[in-house]
Amino acid sequence: MPKSNIREKQESKMTIGIVTDSTCDLPKNIIEELGIMVIPLFINIGDRGYLDGVDITRTEFYTNLPDYSSHPTTGTPGVDAFLKAFKALVARGCTEILSIHISKSLSATVDVARTAAKEFKEALVTVHDGGQLSLGTGFQIEAAARMAAAGRSISEILSALEDLMSRTFVTARLDTLEFLRRSGRMNGFMAGLGSLLQIKPILTMKNGHPASERVRTAERAEARLVEMLETFLPIERFALLHTNAAREADAFLKRISGLLPAGRFDSMDITPVIGAHIGPGAVGYAIVSKNPV
Repeated sequence: MPKSNIREKQESKMTIGIVTDSTCDLPKNIIEELGIMVIPLFINIGDRGYLDGVDITRTEFYTNLPDYSSHPTTGTPGVDAFLKAFKALVARGCTEILSIHISKSLSATVDVARTAAKEFKEALVTVHDGGQLSLGTGFQIEAAARMAAAGRSISEILSALEDLMSRTFVTARLDTLEFLRRSGRMNGFMAGLGSLLQIKPILTMKNGHPASERVRTAERAEARLVEMLETFLPIERFALLHTNAAREADAFLKRISGLLPAGRFDSMDITPVIGAHIGPGAVGYAIVSKNPV
C-alpha cells in the first residue's frame, strides 16, 4: 500500500494530533509517515533570520559556521506559529493536540507552547516538556504519534512518555570549546586554556538536567562515551548524533557495535539550533535503556 494511503488512514482515525519543534531531529520520513507537525525555531546570522530546516540546510550551516563574521544566535517561535499549527491539526480532524518540546532547561519553546495552548479554543491542547533534546525528544514524539495513531488516550500517551523519558540519555563529545565561547557559554580565557590543554568537553542530558564533563584528548573523550554507554546496558534503542561529522560518527559506531541491539541505527546531523552552541565535529548518541538512567 502506498505511504500516502497509509498516512490518510492514520489521519482519518487519529483524533490526537502531535506537534513538536525542529530541535527533535526526527528523520523526515518518520515525520511524514506519522503526520507530525514540526514548528521551526529561528537561526539568526548577522541581520538575517532563517527558519531551522526550512531556509538553511544543515550542511550549509556547518560548512560556513567557522567563518561567519558574527556568531549565529537562535530564537524560539512565537505564539502565532503554534496557533497556526494547532489550527492545521484541527482542520485535519484532530479533536485533541499533544505538543512535545525540547527541555525547558535548554529553551523557552515549551513556555511559548503553553501560552499558545491557553489561547487556543478549538481543541484541547496538552503541552509536554520532553526533558531532553535532539532525538532524546524525538524518540518520545515518535512513540506518542504511533500511540495516537493506534487510538490511545492522552493520559495513556503521557504515562508512556514519562516512562520513556526516565530511560533516555543523550551525550556528545565536542571537538572544541571555541563555539561554547562564541555562543557565550564559556569565557575566552577558559576556552583558550582548554584548547592549549586539548580539553574535550562532553555534554550530557537526562531527565531534564543538562551536565558536562571535561577530559583530555579526543581519544579519552571517546572512551568516556563508551564507558557511559556500558553503564546503561541493555539498550532498547540507539541513534548516532553528530554535527557535520558523519565519518567520525560511523567510526565510533563500529567501536561500540557489540554493545548495541541488532538492527540499523539512524545517524542524524544535529539541528543547527543546537549546533550553533557546540560547533561542528561533535559526535555522540541518544539512547533508550531498558532500565531507568
